[in-house]
Amino acid sequence: MRKILITGGAGNVGGSLASRLVENPDNYVVIVDNLLTGSMDKLPPKSSTNWCFIKADVNDMEDLSPIMVTHKFDYVFHYAAVVGVLRTLENPLLVLKDIDGIKNILNLCKNTGVKRIYYSSSSEVYGEPFEIPQNENTTPLNSRLPYAIVKNISEAFVKSYHQEFGIEYVIFRFFNTYGPKQSEDFVLPKFLKLAQQNKDITIYGDGSQTRTFCYITDNLDLTEATLRDDFEPNQTINVGSDFEISILELTKLIIEKTNSNSKMIHLPPLKEGDMTRRKPDISKMKNILNRDLISLEEGIEKVLSYYSSLK
Repeated sequence: MRKILITGGAGNVGGSLASRLVENPDNYVVIVDNLLTGSMDKLPPKSSTNWCFIKADVNDMEDLSPIMVTHKFDYVFHYAAVVGVLRTLENPLLVLKDIDGIKNILNLCKNTGVKRIYYSSSSEVYGEPFEIPQNENTTPLNSRLPYAIVKNISEAFVKSYHQEFGIEYVIFRFFNTYGPKQSEDFVLPKFLKLAQQNKDITIYGDGSQTRTFCYITDNLDLTEATLRDDFEPNQTINVGSDFEISILELTKLIIEKTNSNSKMIHLPPLKEGDMTRRKPDISKMKNILNRDLISLEEGIEKVLSYYSSLK
C-alpha cells in the first residue's frame, strides 16, 4: 500500500486530491491541515476507510514530526500555505512563516525515507509578465511579493534537497484552479455566487487584467499521471489553462451563464498583487495528459450543477 501525506488537505486542491487518491484502495492518505483557511467539508467521504485527518501545523516541527515518523510516507504532497491575494498582502509575516514548513517537510522527508515530494508553487513567482506564455524554464521569476518570494525560496529548497540527498521532486506551479470545493475567497466562485443572487459584482480597475482558469479535474488527472512508474520526476510543471480571459469578459460570461441581473461595479485598482496578465505555457501538462483540457464554459457549468445539487 502506498502511504501518502497531503498537507493543506482541507483546501480546494488538497481536498480534491485527497478525495481522488482514496478512490484507489492501494493508497492510504493522511491529511494534515491547521484549518486556517481549510474546511472539514472538503475532506473525502466518510464511507472511505483508507484515510485519516490530523489537525496540525506543518510550520511547527513538534506537530509534524510525530506524524511523519509514525507513518513513514512514500509520497508527500506539500500543499499547505497561506493563500489569497488580500490575505497574503495583509499578513506578510504569516506568509514568511511558511518557509519553516518547507524546511520541516524536507528534513523529515530526508530522515523518514520519503521517495518523492510534490510541492505546490504558484504562478505568482513569475510576477508581472516578462514573456507570454510564461514558460517554466525561460520566464524570469521576478515577483517581489512575500507570497511569491516564499514560493521561490521553497522551490530552491526542494531542488537543493534533491541535489544533496537524492529526494525526488515535482514542483507544480499552479495557475488559477477552480472547482466545486473552491471557497468564495477566490474570483470565480465569488462571482458565481454573487451572480446567482443578482448582487453587484465588484471588479478592481477596468477589468482588463487577464487570467486563465483550470478546472480541478485537469489538475487531478495530471497529478495522478505523475504518480505512474513511467513518469520522469525532478521537474517543474505549469498547471493551468492556456485560455486567457480578462476579468471583465469573465464577469460578462458568468452573468450570461447564470441569467443574472447583477451589475458590474468598478473599484480602484489594487496597489499591488493584481498582475496585468497571466498565461502559462502548458506544453508539459498537455504532453502528460494527452487530451484536451476542460473548457472554461464547461467548467463553469459543472460548478453551477454542483451548486444546484446542494439546494
